[in-house]
Amino acid sequence: MHEAMLYNKLEDDKVGCYLCARRCTIADGKLGYCQVRKNEKGTLYSLVYGKACSANPDPIEKKPLWHFHPGALAMSVATVGCNFRCDYCQNWQISHERKIIGRKMSPEKIVEYALETGCTGISYTYTEPTIFFEYAYDTAKIAHAKGLFNTFVTNGYMTTDAIGIIAPYLDAATVDFKGNANPTFYKTYCHVPKVEPIFDSLKAMKAAGIHIEITNLLVSDVGDDTKEAEKLAHWIVQELGEDTPLHLLRFYPHYKMSNLPPTSIKKLEAAAAASSSAGLKYVYLGNVPGHQGANTICANCSALLIERLGIRTLSVRLTRDGRCPSCNLPIPITLSKDFV
Repeated sequence: MHEAMLYNKLEDDKVGCYLCARRCTIADGKLGYCQVRKNEKGTLYSLVYGKACSANPDPIEKKPLWHFHPGALAMSVATVGCNFRCDYCQNWQISHERKIIGRKMSPEKIVEYALETGCTGISYTYTEPTIFFEYAYDTAKIAHAKGLFNTFVTNGYMTTDAIGIIAPYLDAATVDFKGNANPTFYKTYCHVPKVEPIFDSLKAMKAAGIHIEITNLLVSDVGDDTKEAEKLAHWIVQELGEDTPLHLLRFYPHYKMSNLPPTSIKKLEAAAAASSSAGLKYVYLGNVPGHQGANTICANCSALLIERLGIRTLSVRLTRDGRCPSCNLPIPITLSKDFV
């Protein structure tokens, strides 16, 4: 076991964890809501440190990060556990796993594996990186020293204290909203008491200079209201900026919500139109292979800049300094140093 970060010692050997927004008070011998942080006689430990249940190279587009090092490979790392209990979870076998499973991989080994497999960065993903924060933090420091970037794929339900610690080593984050950030949806289908901490996290990331992309999973019938999608887009414009990429994701039936149909393409397109009308310049459709909504289009002259098929980048038509070659508009995108 590895001693946790971000907790306080309380009376009667209890501890107060302030890593995620649940801020669990954990009695001696008990686990936090995430099931991977344990109080042992007044000391909080991470049970998953160095125990990767997944470590594989992925296209950065899978995260999805479409304005950050397009075409790059990222070593994707996860442990078991999560601080959400989504009824539609695509990775429930590991995120809801109660046993501590995974192969032993030190932070040094992850970085070594990333370099060996041609990755230019590391992504902490699949489950919620907040719950394996210490593991991610130590890995991220080593990765930066070796010239690799670090990204989180997160539900955003972390404290601003956690963001303050990881920010110097975190280059980008995909923050996943569910059901248009509707509070009732979160309580009913994600079993999360409130959504406000996610907005607080995003503002803290923005202030820290972390590259942010947003996903919004539109769940058929119960989380696909177009007006709510537009409301979320307005918030993104006002607080994060009109250049913030937004990915509207198609829901596919899974886990406890296998009775629902996949999200209607018309619903996705309506949400995309509403989000664009709200002022967002880069709105994408995800989980819809072959749809033109996956391409990056110049917000000024409508030139095709990046062509994608699913999570594959087929072509990048930008100048070396990240401008539209047709009208010279600067595109808010981070290109790799070896981009030609």
